[in-house]
Amino acid sequence: MKRKKIAIATIMIMTFSICTNLNAQPPNPPGDPVASGDPVGGGAPLGSGVFILLALGAAYGGKKIYELRKERLEEY
Repeated sequence: MKRKKIAIATIMIMTFSICTNLNAQPPNPPGDPVASGDPVGGGAPLGSGVFILLALGAAYGGKKIYELRKERLEEY
């Protein structure tokens, strides 16, 4: 069992070390009007989107907890 865990950990480390150098966007071609180095669509701010997703996740989790507590109270 220990040998299997070591093999899985080794494969995961090798996979993650290879995947760190992959890029989602190709580099800008020479003479591109976008001089800032942003992708073709421009630089999209991700900060506010992350907070929106966190808030929605927290609201969904709160709803699930509320429903679970309500269900438990109905049982008694």
